[in-house]
Amino acid sequence: MRDDDREESSIQEETVPLLPPNGHHPVGAPVEKTDVLGREVTLVSATMLNVGQIIGSGIYAVPGVILNSVGSIALLLAFWILAPIFAFGEQLQLLSNPSQELTECSCAGLAIYSELASMFPHRSGAEVVYLEQAYPRPRFLVSTAFAVTAVLTSFSASNALVFAQYTLSAFDIPITARSQTSLAVAMVITTVGSVAISTKWSLRASNFFTFFKILSLILIVATGIAVLTGITKIEDPWANFHEPFEGTTWNANALATAFVKSNHAFVGYHNAFNVLGEVRGKNPVRTVRRAGFISLFLVSVLFLFINIAYIAAVPREEIRNSGQLVAVLFFRHVFGSTGARIFPLLVACSCFGNITIGQARIIREVARQGLLPYPAFFTSVKPLGTPLAPVALKGFLTILVLVALPAKDAFNFVVDLASYPNLVFHCAMALGIWILRKRRRQEGKEPAAFQAQNIVILLYLVSCILLLVLPWVPPEPGHADVSFWYATYCVAGIVLLLLCGLYYWLWIVVLPRVWGYEIVQEVEEHPDGARNTRLVRRYKTTVVED
Repeated sequence: MRDDDREESSIQEETVPLLPPNGHHPVGAPVEKTDVLGREVTLVSATMLNVGQIIGSGIYAVPGVILNSVGSIALLLAFWILAPIFAFGEQLQLLSNPSQELTECSCAGLAIYSELASMFPHRSGAEVVYLEQAYPRPRFLVSTAFAVTAVLTSFSASNALVFAQYTLSAFDIPITARSQTSLAVAMVITTVGSVAISTKWSLRASNFFTFFKILSLILIVATGIAVLTGITKIEDPWANFHEPFEGTTWNANALATAFVKSNHAFVGYHNAFNVLGEVRGKNPVRTVRRAGFISLFLVSVLFLFINIAYIAAVPREEIRNSGQLVAVLFFRHVFGSTGARIFPLLVACSCFGNITIGQARIIREVARQGLLPYPAFFTSVKPLGTPLAPVALKGFLTILVLVALPAKDAFNFVVDLASYPNLVFHCAMALGIWILRKRRRQEGKEPAAFQAQNIVILLYLVSCILLLVLPWVPPEPGHADVSFWYATYCVAGIVLLLLCGLYYWLWIVVLPRVWGYEIVQEVEEHPDGARNTRLVRRYKTTVVED
C-alpha cells in the first residue's frame, strides 16, 4: 500500500463512528478536510514546543517548596530523578536507530500518549480526543467532564506569577499583592496577543525563547560546577551534602506534595501531541514521540544539575524558606547583589517565553466536539489564521485566577488545583488503552503501531491513584504548602468534577426528558475548511413526522 493510500485509510478510520447505527450517534469532532492551521510543526518545532512548555516556572519555583515538604536534600534530589522516570516512555534505541519502528515503549506517560496517538494520528487535542474515543457511553459524559475541566484549568497563572516575582526582585521593587498581580496580568496580555497574531510566528517566537531558556539553564549548571570546584566565593559548597538525609520526613502528604510539584516542573513533555494534526511528514506520531524523548532527556539532565547547583550555593534552611525565589538566592550567594538583580531577568524571560500553543488547541478541539457554546466561533481560524477565540479564552481565565486568588498562596494553590482533576483523567486514559485495544480487536483492526507495555500502564495507573489519595493525609506542622487548609485543592478539584457531572445530567438527561427532545450532532463546515460538531435539539414530534 502506498503511503498516500495508508494515510487516507487512517483518516477514514478516524471518521468512522465508534458506535453502531442502533439509535446512538457517533462521538467526537469530524476530521477536517484541509489543514486549516497548516503543517508548520517539524521535529525541531515539536521538540521546542515541549521544551518551551517544560522550562517555565517549575525549575525556578518548586525546589524550595519540595524541600520544605520532604525536609532533606536526599529526597529533594530523589524527586528530580523520579519525576522524569514517571514521564519517560521511550528507549534510547529510538535515537540510536531512528529509522526503526519500535513496537513497544518502555514506561510511563510518554508511552501511553504514543500508543493513543498512533490510534488517531491525524487528530490534534491529545487527551480530549483519546478520552472521547475510549468512553463513548454514556454519550458525551466523559468528553463533557474533560472539556469543562480542561477549559477551566487551562490558565497559565503559575508562569505569570513567577515572571512577576522575579522581575520585581530584579528591579528591587517590593513584591506586594498589587505589584505582583499587575505585572502578571500584563505578561498574560502580551503573550496571548503574540500567539493570536500568527501561528507561524508564534512557533518561531517559541523556538527563539526556548533556545534562550536552554542557554539560561546551561549558565546555571556551569555556575554550579564553578561553585562545586571552589572557584567562587562560596566557602563550603559541599556542606549541604554531608548529611543528605537529615530532616527527612516520610509523611504521605509531604511525599505527595513533593511529587506533584516536581511533576509540575516537567508538565509539557507531551505538548507536541496537542498539535499532532499540524505535524509535517507521513508519520507525525513518530515525530512527536521522538520529540518527547529528546525534550525529556535534555531537560531532566539540566534540572538535576540545577538543583545540585542550588544545594551547593544556598544553605539548606534558606532553600526551605525561599518560596518561589530560590534562584534569586542562588544568584545572590554566587554573584552578590549585582547578580541578584541581573540574573533573575533570565528567569523572568524564561517564564515570559513559555507560550502555550498546545492548550489553545485543546480548547479548539473541545469546541469542535460541540461541547462549548458557540462552537463555530471557537473553531474558526479567522481572521488571522490562528485559534484566536481559544487563545483569548485561555488568557481571560488566567487573568481571572490571578485576580481572584490571594497573592501569597496563589502559586502553590494553582499548581495543586490544576493537577488534581487531571489525575482522574490520567487514570481514565490508562484504562482507556485496554478498552481501545479490545475494541480494535473486535473490529478486526491491527494493533496500534506503538504499544505500551501492560506493566507500565499498570504502574502509571497506580501512581496516579496514590497521588489522588495521599494528599488527604494531614501534613506535619510547618510543612504545608499553603496557609489555609492543606486539602482545599482536593475538595476544589472534586467539586469541579461534580459540577461537570451535574451540568451533564441537566443538559443531556433532565432537560431533554422534560421538554421532549434529544441532543444530536450536526457537522458544520466553514469556508476556511474548518469543521466542528454542533449539538442541537431534535424534538420527538419531528422524528415521528419524518
